[in-house]
Amino acid sequence: MTDHPIVVQLPLLPDRLLPPTQAENQPNLHTYWQHPQHLPAFVRNCPTAMRYLDLLGPLPWGDLPERPQARNWRQPTIPLRAIAAAELIKLHEGRTSMSGLHQYLGEHPGLIWLLGFSLHPAPHHPLGFNALASLPTPRHLTQMVRSMPNAALQFLLASSVQLLLAELVECEAPPVECVSLDTKHILAWVKENNPKTYVPDRFNKDKQPSGDPDCKLGCKRRHNQVVTPTHNPVAAQTAAVGEYYGGYGSGLVVTKVSGWGEFVLAELTQPFDQGDLTYFFPLMHQVEVRLGHKPRYGTFDAAFDAWYVYAYFYRDNDPTFGFAAVPFAEKGGYKADGRQFAPNGSPLCAAGLPMALRFTFTDRTSCLVEHERGKYVCPLLFPQRVSKTCPAHHPNWKKGGCTAMMPTSIGARLRYSLDRESEEYQSLYRQRTAVERINSQAKALGIERPYLRNGQAIANQNTLIYTLINLRFLHRLHLGLPDSD
Repeated sequence: MTDHPIVVQLPLLPDRLLPPTQAENQPNLHTYWQHPQHLPAFVRNCPTAMRYLDLLGPLPWGDLPERPQARNWRQPTIPLRAIAAAELIKLHEGRTSMSGLHQYLGEHPGLIWLLGFSLHPAPHHPLGFNALASLPTPRHLTQMVRSMPNAALQFLLASSVQLLLAELVECEAPPVECVSLDTKHILAWVKENNPKTYVPDRFNKDKQPSGDPDCKLGCKRRHNQVVTPTHNPVAAQTAAVGEYYGGYGSGLVVTKVSGWGEFVLAELTQPFDQGDLTYFFPLMHQVEVRLGHKPRYGTFDAAFDAWYVYAYFYRDNDPTFGFAAVPFAEKGGYKADGRQFAPNGSPLCAAGLPMALRFTFTDRTSCLVEHERGKYVCPLLFPQRVSKTCPAHHPNWKKGGCTAMMPTSIGARLRYSLDRESEEYQSLYRQRTAVERINSQAKALGIERPYLRNGQAIANQNTLIYTLINLRFLHRLHLGLPDSD
């Protein structure tokens, strides 16, 4: 008995235009993953198709938001789930171009059937359809990946998180309490990023590269370097030296599950001119939605040393509240021990006295978050003078004594009072290596140098890369494979 009758009668195949309500009920990867007995024999006998059914099938493909299917077109609308699944296969196989994906799918007709592409009937073909004629052209595939709404792909990423959380409960793994946030640079596919190509005004941020209308010039890393002029010698000066590229930044939040591994909770792609701190609130909002609660702990690098990061993890009247493990970034000449505080939260002056709050105001300009700031002044001079001299002989005594301008939020105090030498801090901060391992996996999947030409295409690919990383982790959990560390 051949597979031909199964394919040609196919009421289950997405080979015709259907209203949205009917299209949503069509079988998909998830349906076949739950009921593999309904697969035709040529799909069951294809190891590649069954391997991808195991990898991609757990996602709820039937709930993926789709475009309206009933349109007066000559060709049937290709479902988003077919394009998204095909792109995941392209990433997993390491194919760098749509032509490579097109060739790979043509070599495995079972995948074409399984993903839900509209089949081109071929009665004389052993399978009942023409594999290559059933696929869009590589150019059409590229266009569809570029135009897919990122919200649909975020749905896949969020679904992978829910699947992982449920599986970890089955594995009796510890709950998610700590998250790590970092950003990954992405170089745009433009000649300005090629050091061997002559480009005038290469680092002019006002000149948009012609190869990518959405990328922006940004700094990958920056450090201070002592520069001594060789002509007309003068005193050595400190200059900021950095690596500048046109491109994008990918922010991601990762959590590590002890004994099992790490996975991605949230991600966001922005142009490269956006600072690291701009990722914090959008990503943490995604984390709260997907976990159902705020995480207790967070680990970040020094770029996230801001008062509102510390305040986010603080819980009022909760002695077991968590904290943010962030290295102290010396700003304005202050060091980690540069300020001490009284039990009531007031900063201490140079003489060790609680400073008096003279006034507060709303600050809308000094940082990303509108907040209340206060000016603290010498307690010996305000609200009334109670001493003729400063016990610490402060040099500004005759000018009104020492002052401090800082946010009134608890986060500003936690930034200075956090014990970064404690074992709890050190143990927590070591978990930040989880985000480095995820970044390493993403780099291997091609996130750093994408062959794409606009921001939406790059954002879509990034979301799918992190979804694939989660699916690989889920597959290891299904196999019962513990973390190799």
